[in-house]
Amino acid sequence: MSDGTPGRALVVGEALVDAVRRPDGTRGEHPGGSPANVALGLARLGRPADLLTWLAPDAEGDLVRRHLERSGVRVLHGDRTPARTPVATAHLDAAGVATYEFDLEWDLPSSWDEDGDAPLVVHTGSIATVLMPGAPKVAALLESRREVSTLTYDPNLRPALMGEAADVLPVVERLVRLVDVVKVSDEDLAWLQPGVAPAEIAETWSRSGPALVVVTHGGEGAFAVTSAGARLSVTAPRVTVADTVGAGDSFMGGLIDGLWSAGLLGAGRRAALHDADPAVLQKVLERCARIAAITVSRPGADPPRRAELDDVPAATDTKGAGA
Repeated sequence: MSDGTPGRALVVGEALVDAVRRPDGTRGEHPGGSPANVALGLARLGRPADLLTWLAPDAEGDLVRRHLERSGVRVLHGDRTPARTPVATAHLDAAGVATYEFDLEWDLPSSWDEDGDAPLVVHTGSIATVLMPGAPKVAALLESRREVSTLTYDPNLRPALMGEAADVLPVVERLVRLVDVVKVSDEDLAWLQPGVAPAEIAETWSRSGPALVVVTHGGEGAFAVTSAGARLSVTAPRVTVADTVGAGDSFMGGLIDGLWSAGLLGAGRRAALHDADPAVLQKVLERCARIAAITVSRPGADPPRRAELDDVPAATDTKGAGA
């Protein structure tokens, strides 16, 4: 169940099949993709979530659709589809940390069956914002929705797929200037701007347009910088880590959900978001950390439902929840 706050989310970006390869040689296939995982997390928290993506009418595409729709995500139907559904292979190391390789293409349909009412929030990120030919279409869609929706963005970078950091950085910074909320990992920042402190980058970004910039740093938690100059931090709950797949995506979904509950989403609330009470944002971040902790405590991108948030697994090792 949601908290009763009206509205819907539109999530734009890739949905794909994650083929997991474990250190012991076992393997499995699971639906994934960063934006799809965010939509899944929002739906499990009770939020109406539409996903605009690029899936083929094949067995893999059907697998992804069923997975998302079982949790309440509405997968939008477009006038064009790819020849085959994208696949990402996640190689897990002994600590459960994933590295990825990809076999995919990315584009957007020209039209789709979205409802007529404006979404409260439009989210995007990762491959969809960089890979051609779809990336410029995603940016144009965001620009077209700015007057009616809050815009959120998670770069969630994939160096193996995206090329050189020097080419990706201008794309990321353009989107940062456009949106209202950014969530980024310290690993993404280290790849984009090696040698520059994450706090320095976050502060620079917060002065360029967003109301809120959140930087996650794995088991150490996260910190945030607001356009009003507030500095916030949150520690990660201690849990037994199954793997880190989907941790950042569940944190992102929790961030959108928390701002939703606080009444800070929608274009008409943009000024309120820039002036948000740091104490309110602190509580939102703490809840995001709990959501990520639940996600990393079980295999795969398996974000929690709203009812689970009062039952974070007890710590049995010394690792924190990655995001």
